[in-house]
Amino acid sequence: MPFGTKADESSPSTPAPGSGAGVGKEQRVTKQRLAISAALDELDDFVSTQELYRILQNQGVSVSLATAYRILQSLADDGLVDVLRNGEGEAVYRRCAVTGHHHHLLCRSCGKAVEVEAPAVETWAARTAKDHGYTEVAHTVEIFGLCPGCTARKAAGLL
Repeated sequence: MPFGTKADESSPSTPAPGSGAGVGKEQRVTKQRLAISAALDELDDFVSTQELYRILQNQGVSVSLATAYRILQSLADDGLVDVLRNGEGEAVYRRCAVTGHHHHLLCRSCGKAVEVEAPAVETWAARTAKDHGYTEVAHTVEIFGLCPGCTARKAAGLL
């Protein structure tokens, strides 16, 4: 469900880096949007909206939780962040280095994510869709498990 960003009348409507301009609907550049974008640039792994909200609050950034949800959804709609569902079904977001279609391995324990290309999955998805007469198909694949670090901690009884 797409949301636009809410901004006050004094906000410029000029695109800025990370604003999503040119991809989808032009977004107003607000200090909240810039702060969320900057925070995502600093994170390596996926983060939920509530986790990102707590990070911003700890940094003294004034942004409401509802605004954080809207901005993250807008960034996802514009293709500027990846969004997936974690093991609990909660949406999590991350700025990804890979710009094309890709999939993720996600650690159930620490949240570490690895971007992977999966040509066999692409072939299977296209063949399955064609076999059933589907067109304009999209798909997501997330693989959940324990990363090597968490596997070692579990084996050592630390997890």
